[in-house]
Amino acid sequence: MKIKIMTKEEMYQEIAMIFVNTIKTQPHCVLGFATGASVMGVYEELVKKYKQGIVSFKDVITINVDEYVGLEPTHDQSYRYFMNERLFNQIDIKIENTYLPLSTGDLNKNCKDHEDIIRSVGGIDLELLGIGTNGHLAFDEPGTPLDSLTHIARIDDRTRMDNTRFFKDIEKVPTHAITMGLGSIAQARHIILLAFGSIRPKR
Repeated sequence: MKIKIMTKEEMYQEIAMIFVNTIKTQPHCVLGFATGASVMGVYEELVKKYKQGIVSFKDVITINVDEYVGLEPTHDQSYRYFMNERLFNQIDIKIENTYLPLSTGDLNKNCKDHEDIIRSVGGIDLELLGIGTNGHLAFDEPGTPLDSLTHIARIDDRTRMDNTRFFKDIEKVPTHAITMGLGSIAQARHIILLAFGSIRPKR
């Protein structure tokens, strides 16, 4: 494990270059993505790198960690919509190579299907994650079993409150999500975890 302390700008630049170098050495790599405010800067940098001709995503496969239950892909707060708008529609990736959990229909089957997709592509080479204010990863709230696989998770009230800023009304924030489990995430070959905060000066 490596821990680095840096500014947001430095962090976004460095993480983007880790992804760029991974793609250059493994053009058919499988990238794990998350959503939310903490990772948007990384996607902005990746879009810049693509537009500058530094990297191509044409052979890359991506797998996202979660999706709100009940939101159609076209809903402006679904994570599919987020990924399309923030990244996929701005680069040369094949949209059929981008996977998010399906959050409508047979949810239990969708969970199994997501795990099957991860296995079918040989696992995730590089996973990007943020961490919630209560310590949740993806929608795995504190107390989630370490060996859990993709499952339906109840979203903690604190997490729903944090996400109200996107929905403007907590009643509109979904109460459940399909999320990769901690066991699923831990199988990634490399993981980058972003955490924001301030450092108290030494006295």
